[in-house]
Parts: sequence; structure tokens; C-alpha cells
Amino acid sequence: MDTHQRLDGRALIYIGIALLTWSSAYAAIAYALASFSPGEVAFARLTIGSLCFAALSVVKRVPLPARRDWPQLALLGVIGLTVYHLCLNYAETRIASGTAAILISLVPATTAAVSAIWLRERLSPRTLVGLGVAFVGVVLVVVASGKDVKFEPMAALVLVSVLACSIYFVGQKPLFARNSMIGVTAFTFFAGTLGTLPLGLGLPQALAAAPWSHISALLWLGIAPTFIGYLAWNAALRRASASQVSSFIYFSPPIAVLIGWVWLGERPGVLTLVGGVITVGGVVLANARRRPAPVSSVVAEACKPG
Repeated sequence: MDTHQRLDGRALIYIGIALLTWSSAYAAIAYALASFSPGEVAFARLTIGSLCFAALSVVKRVPLPARRDWPQLALLGVIGLTVYHLCLNYAETRIASGTAAILISLVPATTAAVSAIWLRERLSPRTLVGLGVAFVGVVLVVVASGKDVKFEPMAALVLVSVLACSIYFVGQKPLFARNSMIGVTAFTFFAGTLGTLPLGLGLPQALAAAPWSHISALLWLGIAPTFIGYLAWNAALRRASASQVSSFIYFSPPIAVLIGWVWLGERPGVLTLVGGVITVGGVVLANARRRPAPVSSVVAEACKPG
């Protein structure tokens, strides 16, 4: 497996779109949970996303993935979407936001480990050090931003979400080579939505009783972080390795701080800014490519007697 696929400008734009939309998801989930159960939020979010993917597939005449890939795609949809969203939603009802932010930031390291095992991606020491440095930066950003950090048993659900997310990212990667990216993503969403159906049966009654503002939160979740976010993320994943792309998830907490600064006037402190710089440095280090040795030096080395 080529672990040095180039992160080109288009891939970085896709990653940026995904991170901006995903950064808004945590607040929207917390808002929607005031009127809907965790299962109803997951079912509504994935249903809206699935409808968007179905419409896009019809408009663009996207073919279904190869039949031999259906079982793997269905399993990936249940693991990466059903399990991920249910665990995250239930966790958000009990754990502190800062705790969730720190634990979710383990996704890049977990994805790198799963990629190394599943796809045989070779991870350089520089990449591993960069991932570690970026994680330290994220912890500093979260703690310095004043978010409540308190580890408790329910936090284990977030760790399940982290593993499920990593398996989803890595498992799709080989399937993009022989299927349409939109087709692969849409199929996993259809499977993931069916997985949440048993816990979303009360959604019609909840919708009838919920205020429009909470319903709007569900619509936002389904369209922006889910449909647009996953579409953009998988487009980037198709162009670069899973470990490279996932390393940018470390930017989510700094982006959330930046959004709070611009929109809410929540000025970050010095330690928060330092943590952001450390995070950026770690991501850059993780994605840095060793420069090839000059041709002249290689030739000279080869011509040495001995």
C-alpha cells in the first residue's frame, strides 16, 4: 500500500469542508437531544443523509457498488454509522463536552493503527511523533478553553465511537478503487440508517411535540455534518491515505475555538493559542514527506569503489 499519496489542494479543500461542518455537529446534537432521544437523533440524522445521497445518486446516475462488496459495505455502515452515532449521542447525554472532544481526537491515532494492520500502511516515526504532538496540542486547547473534562464510565462509549469511526474510514478505502465513491458512501448510509430504525420508531410522535428550533437542528445535522461532511471526507479519503486524511481531525477543537471567537466573541487565552500552534505543528509533521536524495548524490554513492 502506498502510504505517500499526495495531499493535493483539492483533498485539503474537501477536508476543510468536512471539518467545518463536523465541528457544528456536537452543539446541534446537544440541542436536538432536548426533544429527541439519542436513537431518534441518530435515525433522523442518517435518514436525512440517506435521502440526500439517494437523490444525488439518481441525479448523477451513480451505479450501485459491485455485489461482492455489499456485505462488507453493509457491515461498515452498521459499524461506522449506526454504532458510531448511537454511542456518541448516548455519551453526549452524560459526559462533559471537553471529555468528548479529547476522546474523539484519538480517531487519527486509532485510524493509523487500523490502517497499519488492515491496509499494511507503513507509518514512519515522523508520522507517529507528529500524531502524538498534535494530540498533546488538542488536550491543551480543550483544557485551556475552560471546557469541563471529567472521565467517567460513560466515556467508554466515546472510545467505542472512535474505534467504529476508524474502521469505517479504513474499510472503505480499498472499495473506492473499484466502485464509485458516491455509491460506496450512499450504500453504507442506507445500511447505517436501517441499523438505527428500531431505536427511531418514536420519531413521528417526537416530531409532532418538538419545537421548530429542535427540528431545525435535526435538519442541519442531516444535511450539513452528515451528507455534506461525509461526502467531502470520503472524497478526500479517495485521494490520500486514511492515516493522512484522519490526522486533520486534530484541527476540530481549534476550529471550534476559532468559530466561538469569530461568532460569539469568546477570545481564547494564551494557552489555547499555544495548544493550537502545537496541534498545527503536529499535523504538519505527521504529513511531512521526506525529500528524496538528489540524483547526483545517489549516483556518486553508487559509483564508490568497494
